[in-house]
Amino acid sequence: MIYLNLFLTFLKIGVFSFGGGYAMLSLISQEVVIKNKWLTMGQFTDIVAISQVTPGPIAVNAATYVGYTATNSVLGAIMATLGVIFPSIVIMLILMKLVARYKHLDFVDYAFKGLRIVVIGLILGAAFLLMNKENLIDYKSYIILLLAIVTSIKFKIGPIPTVFTSAVIGIILYS
Repeated sequence: MIYLNLFLTFLKIGVFSFGGGYAMLSLISQEVVIKNKWLTMGQFTDIVAISQVTPGPIAVNAATYVGYTATNSVLGAIMATLGVIFPSIVIMLILMKLVARYKHLDFVDYAFKGLRIVVIGLILGAAFLLMNKENLIDYKSYIILLLAIVTSIKFKIGPIPTVFTSAVIGIILYS
């Protein structure tokens, strides 16, 4: 039954989450940590870090991680992953046909302008969700956070080097 529940939960996440993986984090947290209690908030935060350093979309990586962790099995990982990608495949096929047909109309351009803005809000919401007492535990965590922000914005360093550097800094500061 948990396998079906994983599939349906991630199917719902895939259907109702717009704006990409980071925008999905709030809904994933709600379903996985609060509603189903498959993970703790600390484990959920680990998903974000692990998903940053593994190839592929964060939503797919998160679904795979949650499915495996919740069931301790590859089948759980597969069911959650299939659930989260199925809606995207279907919706993208439909939307691309529609956009190709109607891209010359002004309202299509206006819709995309609105969608770009909402994605920013969803990503900020996900960031605020992760800024909690389990993650920002002391001044050292704030140092790592600020260094990550500065290196990614000012120096345009990508997420993978930033995550690895933060891990090294964490080892140095906390050992």
